[in-house]
Amino acid sequence: MLCCQRVNLVQFMSVDERTVSPQGKPEEAQLDASLRPRTWSEFVGQTTVKDELQIMIAAAKARNETLDHILIYGPPGLGKTTLAHIIAAEMGVNLKITSGPAIERPGDLAAILTNLHRGDVLFIDEIHRLSRPVEETLYPAMEDFALDIVIGKGPGARNIRLSLPRFTILGATTRLALIAAPLRDRFGAIFRLDFYSPQELEQIIRRSTRLLNTAIDDGGVQEIAARSRGTARIANRLLKRVRDYAQVRADGVITRQIAQEALALLDVDELGLDDLDRKVLRTVIEKFGGGPVGLETIAASLSEEGDTIMDVVEPYLLQLGFLDRTPRGRVATRRAYAHLGLPFPGEDTPQQPTLF
Repeated sequence: MLCCQRVNLVQFMSVDERTVSPQGKPEEAQLDASLRPRTWSEFVGQTTVKDELQIMIAAAKARNETLDHILIYGPPGLGKTTLAHIIAAEMGVNLKITSGPAIERPGDLAAILTNLHRGDVLFIDEIHRLSRPVEETLYPAMEDFALDIVIGKGPGARNIRLSLPRFTILGATTRLALIAAPLRDRFGAIFRLDFYSPQELEQIIRRSTRLLNTAIDDGGVQEIAARSRGTARIANRLLKRVRDYAQVRADGVITRQIAQEALALLDVDELGLDDLDRKVLRTVIEKFGGGPVGLETIAASLSEEGDTIMDVVEPYLLQLGFLDRTPRGRVATRRAYAHLGLPFPGEDTPQQPTLF
């Protein structure tokens, strides 16, 4: 019986390839990784977060301690994964990457934790999607650096506690409110990432064009930055698509005109709104009289997931002041009507669109 328990324990502790990031990457993923900042000096924006993290890292290294657990939240594409890479590099430790949906069972989490070394950083993306049993297994691991395992079943079952090396959990989420309070309270530092300013996006685009060996003028940089929704990931994505357009339809140099033509082909307007953004606004305005209307009703009208609209579409529309959240639902603002060229209720003619 003891032999079987040992075999099961070894199987329980083996690393499952589903739960950690694979070594081989598709070509597009490798290109994205090549554009990823590797040092603090290359990471543009988020000044307050960077300063606080640098202080934490310097203090931990001076005391020869592991870094405290860190939670980073904010809209997608603002650099949470990039910060994880930089933090691990600055601490001189290994970075292990996984995600909440990938850790399906407590055994998956145990497999990862028992293969960590002292000081390692475990980055858990979408940490709000951890299941309750996995989350409860994580509590003693974060607080006491111990793993509680039940071996056997029925009256013969027994609990053993495995000691773990001191490590750092770096959690990332777009939905802070969905993280249970007991888990949130176990993080020693919580940071919010904000949207980037146009000037910061211009710095990011210039750096990426150098790495991509692409020619671009000031007008091209400004045009792409203005349509990047305040998001570094979108800026790099648009840059790569505009680069393709410039190579095929022009002489390879990205000018303002070339950028405008390419982004028009991608259906990205002057504020960075795409077809889905405009569909959301038109649904609220044309189908539901400007609101208020519930999120799930909007999602059902568009045959989209509610989470997609909440996490991807809404943050930027709220930032622009095109949508309001009320207790009764979403409401389109006067600015949204003006941007779409529609008359505001009670007015005969549409207002002039406002550019930000």
